[in-house]
Amino acid sequence: MKTRLSLLIITALLSHSAVANQPPASPVRISEVKQSTFSPTVELVGSIFSRHNVKLTAGVAGRLEWVAEPGTQVVKGEPVAKIEPQPLLLQQAEQQAQIKRATINLHYLQRELKRLQELRQTNSASAFQLDQTQSQFELAQTDLDIAKLRLAQIDDQLSRTLVPAPFTGVITDRLREAGGDVNRSEVLVTMLDTENLEARIFVPVKYLAYLRQSQQIRLEAGEQQIEADVKAIIPAADMQSQSFELRVSLPAQASQNWTAGQLVTATVPAQAPSLALTVHRDALLLRRDGTYVVRIDDENRAHREKVEIGRGQQEWVSIKQGQLKAGDKVAVRGAERLRDGQQVQITQS
Repeated sequence: MKTRLSLLIITALLSHSAVANQPPASPVRISEVKQSTFSPTVELVGSIFSRHNVKLTAGVAGRLEWVAEPGTQVVKGEPVAKIEPQPLLLQQAEQQAQIKRATINLHYLQRELKRLQELRQTNSASAFQLDQTQSQFELAQTDLDIAKLRLAQIDDQLSRTLVPAPFTGVITDRLREAGGDVNRSEVLVTMLDTENLEARIFVPVKYLAYLRQSQQIRLEAGEQQIEADVKAIIPAADMQSQSFELRVSLPAQASQNWTAGQLVTATVPAQAPSLALTVHRDALLLRRDGTYVVRIDDENRAHREKVEIGRGQQEWVSIKQGQLKAGDKVAVRGAERLRDGQQVQITQS
């Protein structure tokens, strides 16, 4: 009896000693293995361009009266430069007087023609005289039409003394100063559309099959990130780089934080969407002999599993089918020092 009691006491002491020697449960954060539609992506660098970047020219020759300064914000239709209109105003007044004179002459010949037509009925006027007056009347009518067309040309030139903004934007450069003479078609200012922006990215041709019109692409620049629609796919591959141009329209509100010439990072699809097991990037343990994750079982014990990783999508990475399955818990924080079979304490899911 004493021997049996002694054995029980020794066994209890050994068990207590073994428990005492076990390391305390390590705190870990976990994430679940997911099976979801996975669209592998690749990040490419592109640039932002304005859809409209034009050089505005003088519509007529003359003295430049004023021109907008660089940095001036203008709305569509607002003048950005003005040519002195006085010489054209004088031509306009002269032509109006010419029209008035031609009108008086036409009315005189009209009355004279009517009088000769009445006299011809009584043989009081010769046919030659009537024909001559008829021709003079028709020529006077044509001269009046030509004078009116000339006035319309002068009016058109007068309207061109003001150079309007073709769109809402900003003046980026001024090439001529006020006070100097300019010729027709001479560049006065350059103007940039700041509201209609697009990103242009050169994409390897092997990704062409995975891009579609109106497809959304994620763009990043610094801390700014937006989703934008594909505007155009230009499937003309460069012979040397084997890439094609992708144009992505930026939303209107993007002009507040994005500007032409800025570099952006575009995330474009690299494969067709497919079902795949994925784990959070933070769950991966990179070692010389391969990549591992630490699976946490239902008893909160750690088990190191070797995995073969595929492509990534944002914070998720695809893995090949193996020991892991959808719903398994893997450690994303605190896994580096865990031993196989070690007890853990889940602090946050």
